Amino acid sequence: MYIRILTTLISLTWAWQLSAQPNPDRPDLCQGAYYTEAQGAEALRTFASTYHDRTSWEARSHQIRQGLREGMDLPTKPLFAPLRPIRHSLRKMDGYTVENVAFESLPGIYVTGNLYRPLKATGKSAGVLCPHGHTANQDARFLEQAQQRCATLARMGAVVFIYDMLGYGDSKQCSHKIPKALKLQTLNGLRALDFLTSLPEVDTDRIGVSGESGGGTQTFLLTALDSRVKVSVPVVMVSAHFFGGCVCESGMPIHKRPTHQTSNVEIAGLAAPRPMLLVSDGKDWTKNTPTVEFPYIRTIYEFYGATDKLENVHLPDEGHDYGPSKRMAAYRFLAKHLKLDLNRVLKDGQIDEKRNTLLDPNALRVFNDAFPQPNSAVVGDEAVMTLLK
Repeated sequence: MYIRILTTLISLTWAWQLSAQPNPDRPDLCQGAYYTEAQGAEALRTFASTYHDRTSWEARSHQIRQGLREGMDLPTKPLFAPLRPIRHSLRKMDGYTVENVAFESLPGIYVTGNLYRPLKATGKSAGVLCPHGHTANQDARFLEQAQQRCATLARMGAVVFIYDMLGYGDSKQCSHKIPKALKLQTLNGLRALDFLTSLPEVDTDRIGVSGESGGGTQTFLLTALDSRVKVSVPVVMVSAHFFGGCVCESGMPIHKRPTHQTSNVEIAGLAAPRPMLLVSDGKDWTKNTPTVEFPYIRTIYEFYGATDKLENVHLPDEGHDYGPSKRMAAYRFLAKHLKLDLNRVLKDGQIDEKRNTLLDPNALRVFNDAFPQPNSAVVGDEAVMTLLK
């Protein structure tokens, strides 16, 4: 019941995001519905005039990546703490296991989540990182759509790690909307990649990332910044006119730079020539993906002769979520490019999620009476912001 109620709250969250407006005090930021749809499409035409082949695109892509790092205030070599993972409450399910995990990113900052692993795996397994999107009550990691995605991918043979946004789930060291939320979430995502690739059973040449909404933003940002990501599936987020209505997506100047201006479409295009699936729908800001965003990114993939590695699944009658049909598309794409075994989850030719066990949120929490948050944790918005400086 709890999980079903959470799922219904997603639509409220994306409606709130649509109402977000540009920040008049920070004209360098592209927050909220910064462009009209027409302006977004026109901006893409302007961007496209700055390059015409692979060489000129790679010059622009270097500029965009540099703008991401400078705009997020990312150090060249972040002073990460040793991971020192906390792992407990291992549960054996039908074809997979679930474990509660935390580890340090920056000193005193803990990334919290759940690790799903396949049973009876032979050899090295692909790894999939699963950032999640916004929900009204900040328990997104425990939603049915999140648990189903992780469990099914694990049954297909992947080692899967899903982790909390700032202020969500067990990540309560600061509020979600601290001014440098985008920086810290990106650093946490990079550290989550470190954790996933540190596991001895993970094949570091088969790493994927997939998340929805704000997790879609994290997906294409991590893919743009880190070459360890080999396959990406950003769900219901890549838009020419919407930059994300939260400080964790567009609260720092990554789109407007002194040297250039860009949008999430070009940032997503930095995945080229690595395999990428764009999942879009007809009832949010991705409604134009088949005619606007996808063709633009396809041109970039053409420069590499890699159009066969870029796909778009568009669901015109659906809304903003990571629902069953979106998950089915992601499973097939990830199976194809990460060499996962779809046969493990098929029943009568269809992907079957009914074997997955949905756990109570309390069973998935990392920090509790038996495993309290470490005393070394930095707590409070001011303390966390000081650490980030």
